[in-house]
Amino acid sequence: MTLAEEIKQMVADLSPELTEKKGIYTLECLVAERKAFLSRKKLVYQARFRIDEANKELRFTEMLKETGWGLSGGDIDTSPGFGFKKETYKQGLGGREGTIEEQSRLFGEKYEYKWDLGRIRREVEAKAKEKGYTFTYVVTGVGL
Repeated sequence: MTLAEEIKQMVADLSPELTEKKGIYTLECLVAERKAFLSRKKLVYQARFRIDEANKELRFTEMLKETGWGLSGGDIDTSPGFGFKKETYKQGLGGREGTIEEQSRLFGEKYEYKWDLGRIRREVEAKAKEKGYTFTYVVTGVGL
């Protein structure tokens, strides 16, 4: 089994698809999604990597992408778009570590999530090293 196939199998519970285009593999996980009257917000974790078989190297980058559209405003307890978001992280050459979590109220319903920022990277790195590959974290995604 190739390294890409093993990674795909390993992350199958988080994301049904690991796509490949021009040698770059992309994995997207929906961390949180909130739909309300005339508003929608999404938080997506994206990991991208390239496997260099000749040099036995896996180059990896990741990011969090937040998108949304619609109306928001008004009282902090009842309106979409307001709430408490807490992000704790450490950024370095080895990638982002920590968690991101949000707790808010949306039309009287509690909305919350928590995501470990480094989980996928650590698992992919461990699998690459297990298969004899060098793992290189690329901060900007340039050089994949």
